[in-house]
Amino acid sequence: MKNRYNQSQAQEYIDRYPDFPEEMGLRVYTSRLIGQEEDLVLHGGGNTSAKASVLNLLGEKQEVIFVKGSGWDLGDIEPAGLPGLDLNQLRKLRVLDSLTDETMVNQFRTNLLDASSPNPSIETLVHAFLPHTFIDHTHADAIVTLTNQPAADLLLHQALGDRIGILPFIMPGFPLAQAVIDLYEQQPDMECLILRNHGIFTFSNEAKEAYDLMIEYVSRAETFIAKKLGTTTPDIPPCTPPDLSLIMPIMRGALIFRDETGYLRTFHLHLRTGDAISQAVNHPDGEELLVSGVLTPDHVIRTKNYPLYLNLDGLQHQDDMLAYIHSAINRYQQDYIHYFDTQVAHKKVQRTRLDPMPRVILVKGVGIITVGKTMKDATICADICEHTLAAKMAARAVGQYKELDPALIFDMEYWSLEQAKIGRSVPAPLEGKIALVTGGGGAIAVGIGRKLLEAGARVFLSDIDAKRLQAVHHKLAADFGAMVQPIIMDVASEASVQAGYAAIIRQAGGIDIVVPNAGIAHVAKLEDLDHAMFKKVLDVNLSGVFTIIKCAIPIFKRQGFGGQIIINSSKNVFAPGGSFGAYSASKAGAHQLGKIAAIELAEIGVQVNMINADAIFDDGNISSGLWDVVGPDRMKSRNLDPQGLKEYYRQRNLLKTTVLADHVGNGVVFFATGQTPTTGATLPIDGGIIAAFPR
Repeated sequence: MKNRYNQSQAQEYIDRYPDFPEEMGLRVYTSRLIGQEEDLVLHGGGNTSAKASVLNLLGEKQEVIFVKGSGWDLGDIEPAGLPGLDLNQLRKLRVLDSLTDETMVNQFRTNLLDASSPNPSIETLVHAFLPHTFIDHTHADAIVTLTNQPAADLLLHQALGDRIGILPFIMPGFPLAQAVIDLYEQQPDMECLILRNHGIFTFSNEAKEAYDLMIEYVSRAETFIAKKLGTTTPDIPPCTPPDLSLIMPIMRGALIFRDETGYLRTFHLHLRTGDAISQAVNHPDGEELLVSGVLTPDHVIRTKNYPLYLNLDGLQHQDDMLAYIHSAINRYQQDYIHYFDTQVAHKKVQRTRLDPMPRVILVKGVGIITVGKTMKDATICADICEHTLAAKMAARAVGQYKELDPALIFDMEYWSLEQAKIGRSVPAPLEGKIALVTGGGGAIAVGIGRKLLEAGARVFLSDIDAKRLQAVHHKLAADFGAMVQPIIMDVASEASVQAGYAAIIRQAGGIDIVVPNAGIAHVAKLEDLDHAMFKKVLDVNLSGVFTIIKCAIPIFKRQGFGGQIIINSSKNVFAPGGSFGAYSASKAGAHQLGKIAAIELAEIGVQVNMINADAIFDDGNISSGLWDVVGPDRMKSRNLDPQGLKEYYRQRNLLKTTVLADHVGNGVVFFATGQTPTTGATLPIDGGIIAAFPR
């Protein structure tokens, strides 16, 4: 592992925070160096601290410890993520015989220098009891690979030398802090401390030396493992990969459940592939090697203790795959429930069981498929799993991978302080849901996309116009990041639509909400309407809706838990306008298709509804493609400027209101959340146009 310490950069960090003691700048700098190494820490893992003297409000000298706070990641930590505590008060706690977690956390809160600070790390007392100024703690892959072995102590000494201390796994908190300081006082010449099945601490009165020791000892472990692995690549027999467009929606269907609030939980799936992953999951002994416990108990809240391994070899038909996947996931659930019931009975405690669904699914011939209530959860899980697979394969070369006892895993998984890391908030209305919005380059797509995203859905926007699509995606991604993704798709081409759905499945696992929103316009009286233009409008506005719905049906069926289709129709369905025959006829046809779809798809639980909107000109800097075409003709015929045309349409509705893209988005979210058992309905969003009342 490369040592990235740079003296001039370290000084820059000292200068960056003049209101803090020098130790803070150095602590932020080396914390970031550690946090940027995925082989050391992942997604908030690990913690660091620094001790310093400060002047309190009365001008008195006070010894404090700055330690990583909950919710902060070492890779981009700032001083705000290193809350300060009264060091002397924390050190006095060592005389106690015991300290409950709740009392310990209360002591942290009452000894903070700033009451608004985040909760300090649950390992704060380890940092406080040790005498060193700088302490670094990581869950380094190479270290944990060596500790998760039957002969761990022997291997650690062979790899790292004799100036190390070793402790068995102990739950973080007061008992661990006591054990660490007791061992250090017995071995004051140790340069690092190894916690089996957990990680490594290095320490020094100098920030650089503490960091140097971390890199040095992890590098020794990496070198030791590399020699055991050798340079040969294992000969893995080729595998025929199963069809992802089949298995991922089937998985989503097998994973649904109702939580304690009655909310139907659906999951995001994340696919992770690569040469190293393929070598692991396709290994002839892949299931035996990989279906074992987590590298470190901290991971259990993200990944559960065990992955699920699927071997679909020989299953050619969809029905066979469905039966196999459902059976495997059901068996996993039963095993998890048995584990929970056994531990609760043995420990004589009461706990609320978490959902029993797997979070990691290893698929022979494919790779890693991770499961998350949110896209972020699934991605974090995949990052952890990728490192776990590499470590388990390395552990096989070193010796034999040994997992922790389930009793210890249970203690960590159901520890209130660990659960607090992931939170247990009420889910957003569309959390876990995946939506496709066609016509993604227009103003209405901005409103639909924004409201779906605000409700917690992951949104894929499709359009044939890459430039317009990029503009809308950029606008929404500024607020919602990777939760919104663009896909180039031509709704008039079945091949393009199929490819678009396949891309969504690979990225998210399936689809829950389909919003046919693409549409084009053409202004011409019937006598002047060119046949080619008439067909072009029909291809997008009518055939495009048909194709989007038709290609979604097999996905809905594979998932088996219904879905929502919301067609963005038009006020013109009931109140057409002159010189607008191609548009009005095509929209009326799509509207009728929606009613047919509502009749036919009810048996698989898919609700189909229509929204009839009127006169949405733009959303900020994103214009409506339809009004870009229609607007000039309408302004000319009424002798109006652009603002005058908008005012004309506002005045013509009963409510005298401007209809916005967000209003359409609100209507989509109403249907998408399934708040009422409604299908085949039409919702006008037009301010009240009498001629367009549904009838």
